[in-house]
Amino acid sequence: MNLKTFTTAAGLRTALSYLEKDPEVNIPRLMGLIEKVAPETVQFDVVKKVLRDKDNNWNRLLSSLYSDIDTEVRKTLFTNFIVNAFYLWRSEHDKLVEKYGCNIPWTVLMDPTSACNLHCTGCWAAEYGNCLNLTFEELDGIISQAKELGMRMFLFSGGEPLVRKCDILRLCEKHDDCVFLAFTNGTLIDEEFASNMLRVRNFIPAISVEGFEEATDVRRGEGTYKRVERAMGILRSHKLPFGLSCCYTSQNVSVIGSEEYFDWMVDMGAKFCWLFTYMPVGVGSPTHLMVSAEQRRMMYEKVRAFRKTKPIFTIDFWNDGEYVNGCVAGGKYYLHINANGDIEPCAFIHYSDSNIREKSLIKALQSPLFASYRTHQPYNVNHLMPCPLLDNYGKLAEVVKESGAVSTDLEHREDVDELCEKCREKASAWAVVADELWRERRKI
Repeated sequence: MNLKTFTTAAGLRTALSYLEKDPEVNIPRLMGLIEKVAPETVQFDVVKKVLRDKDNNWNRLLSSLYSDIDTEVRKTLFTNFIVNAFYLWRSEHDKLVEKYGCNIPWTVLMDPTSACNLHCTGCWAAEYGNCLNLTFEELDGIISQAKELGMRMFLFSGGEPLVRKCDILRLCEKHDDCVFLAFTNGTLIDEEFASNMLRVRNFIPAISVEGFEEATDVRRGEGTYKRVERAMGILRSHKLPFGLSCCYTSQNVSVIGSEEYFDWMVDMGAKFCWLFTYMPVGVGSPTHLMVSAEQRRMMYEKVRAFRKTKPIFTIDFWNDGEYVNGCVAGGKYYLHINANGDIEPCAFIHYSDSNIREKSLIKALQSPLFASYRTHQPYNVNHLMPCPLLDNYGKLAEVVKESGAVSTDLEHREDVDELCEKCREKASAWAVVADELWRERRKI
């Protein structure tokens, strides 16, 4: 770390501490410092205008982080995220890309286990049972390797990651300069776990919900919705931050995209929502749950509208490709390591040519599969069609065949051409809508 980076990081830490004294007055002052280190693409004139409007939804969200979140948890998360996971990563990223000649991601998504206490419709993880696990030492090793590459943000999925809650807490303790987030069904969150979250201060759950009670219980099992609401109540009572993770399908998209649902998320205390669209991954996975082009357009329009009025931060991983120049996978911003150690370009792309038990993280990023991803990205000049599987027919097959990657599905190896074929019709229909939206956004 050079002197300039060290000095700026120290200044950011001091400024974050300064915020605690009077956030309403000092947040606008902090923007001046952040503006100096943020990417040029951030529109700070818009940010400053927002901060001057006390009734703006973004100001309300920011204020809620001070009223609703435990002080020590907030201070730790702000420092670890803004300084360590964002600024320090960005300051070293380009040098590391040049040094190693490959993508260097911002985060790693890991599956501690394939085990899950639920059996959700359309979930490939439910088929594996408790037969795959990464040991604590393996998880710790992945994180340590990633930190050498500048990463300080780590994600867990599964299976149900909180089946391994004790190991996750140990990792949070050991790597206290990082932020950890888990995609969880929420049913294993109890008072004891909430108390441990207060202790480690650097863990955030993203709770999976499919809509209201009927839709959630249909996909995840009877009684799941009430258990999730109980978990959110526990987190609120302990002043702990959490968000939601929503998979929208052809069956629930009208609910997920409704104002009633967005208001419910805010009322429940969620600070963010990660939105995913259903993908027909796995042999025999139902295709009727894939959204239509018009349903996807509806989500595109609704999410952008609610961002102007609702105090909750949202990311739609397919429809927001325009903000990150297309596909974020393949190590561009993240990669996935499943519970068998297979290093995959994406949580939805179950093909690999590397395993963490046989190859280091940097060697995997330099492997033919990840090199092919990097060569082909972005997969479309229209970034509303970012995905090589869902949006660009045949692109994934081209990458897999070019690199010699193989299916990592342990139940039924899925032929990549057959997988792509399942998405062909949807890709064709979405292309028409996406092109229209792309032209509108750019006033062509």
